[in-house]
Amino acid sequence: MNEFEYVRAATVSDALSMTGIGDTAYLAGGTNLVDHLRLGIKRPDRIVDISRLDLGGVEETADDGLRIGANVRNADLAADPLVRQRYPFVSEALLAGASGQIRAMASTAGNLLQRTRCVYFQDTTTPCNKRAPGTGCSAIDGFGKYNAIIGQSDQCVAVHPSDLCLPLAALEAVVHVTGPDGDRKIPFADFHRLPGDDPSRDTNLVSGELITGIEIPPLPWAVRSHYRKVRDRASYAFALVSVAAAIDVSGGQVNDVRLALGGVAHKPHRARTAEDQLRGGPVTAEAFEAAIDAELAAAQVGSENAYKIPMLQRTVVAVLQELVEGANR
Repeated sequence: MNEFEYVRAATVSDALSMTGIGDTAYLAGGTNLVDHLRLGIKRPDRIVDISRLDLGGVEETADDGLRIGANVRNADLAADPLVRQRYPFVSEALLAGASGQIRAMASTAGNLLQRTRCVYFQDTTTPCNKRAPGTGCSAIDGFGKYNAIIGQSDQCVAVHPSDLCLPLAALEAVVHVTGPDGDRKIPFADFHRLPGDDPSRDTNLVSGELITGIEIPPLPWAVRSHYRKVRDRASYAFALVSVAAAIDVSGGQVNDVRLALGGVAHKPHRARTAEDQLRGGPVTAEAFEAAIDAELAAAQVGSENAYKIPMLQRTVVAVLQELVEGANR
């Protein structure tokens, strides 16, 4: 058992002042951190409990978007009437994750910060550049069923595990953080990182920074959105692939679309190539197929994860068709 100091912060400024001593970790719901403590993946010198900070609530912004507090529980966010009405795929993604008990504990900010479930990352007896930089990546020549197909490097082929992050990527959410150098806002596309030469870093947060909230911009046509997760079993399983989509159509044409893919990359993958090809085009299965084919043209697969290509093709087309059919009712 690794010994660590436990302290409880009463305010955000308290929390910030308690960092900077060795390896410090923030604790909100603990649904990922506690697992890592037990497995020996994380060995902090100090844990700062932020679960009682005033970082809750879901509020409308002046421009009819939403601001979500960092400590809002996943279950509460999924059930929020404004979220369900304006951004249904956010609620659907949350309900597709983990179990009811975990959703009741897990925080919104923690969901963004959860780490990969790569089997080698979680097995401390194996080399892993994400867990122990410079030791190698066991997954490249090992069990590859869950490996990334986009944006991977010769240092890491792990995928990002979050369901919630896909609709947030599609919605172009903004992450509000505070730290020793003050407040800043990080566009969602810039929050997570691809592995590159340093897969040990999942995000672009700097040491001591704390997420205080997530802002979702207004997107009126996101009322027509859907999240679909393909997995090995119906509950408590991470995605083989997943799709978050919102679409605006009229007169048999795509006016606008947002599309994000999960289970494919080290970060939530915004399918911008497919979006660009879909805009202004017809709402047909053939057009949807061509768009996802273009998105996946640069994908790199092995024998064990090649299934992700046809699985994504079928899932994207099915989700978009379902949304279009709903719009025509």
